[in-house]
Amino acid sequence: MDIREEVLKEHSKKQVLKIAAWIGNDEDRFRHFLFIFLNDEYRVVQRISWVLSVVAEENPKLVEKNIGRIVKKLDEKDIHVAVKRNVIRVLQFLNIPVKHRAKVFDHCMNYIADPNETVAVRCFAMTVSARICEQYPELAGELEQTITLLIKDSTPGLKARAKMVLKDLGKLATKTL
Repeated sequence: MDIREEVLKEHSKKQVLKIAAWIGNDEDRFRHFLFIFLNDEYRVVQRISWVLSVVAEENPKLVEKNIGRIVKKLDEKDIHVAVKRNVIRVLQFLNIPVKHRAKVFDHCMNYIADPNETVAVRCFAMTVSARICEQYPELAGELEQTITLLIKDSTPGLKARAKMVLKDLGKLATKTL
């Protein structure tokens, strides 16, 4: 399958599932997919990022092996919101290796604090940050403060996620006492 050609053919859930099914748990196919995700033009990367989230749900170990390269994608300037959304969404469900946690936490905190960021990216970033706080409870205060500042003027979806994360952080605080 020519992944690039397929992703440009049609932008639909059906097409995303077709590509993800073709990749399956095949490491060579995933490597080829990842090369396109990391290096192709804006529109192709935008579309293919949806495939990443499906592959991660079906074969998390395949994605975890390459998490450093995927996280590095967040460093790019002018990254498409679909790429941010799908990468951060994927990170909610994966085991983030220790060496990448600080970078992921920083990205997430920046996304949460950015009033111009989309609701989905901010919500996913809250969840990822909270999961990191489980391993590093000393970061919970920073996350709690950031969330508390944004909750006042937020959308209902953002408020709901913020309340859920704050509740989880409260439980975390009682565990560490």
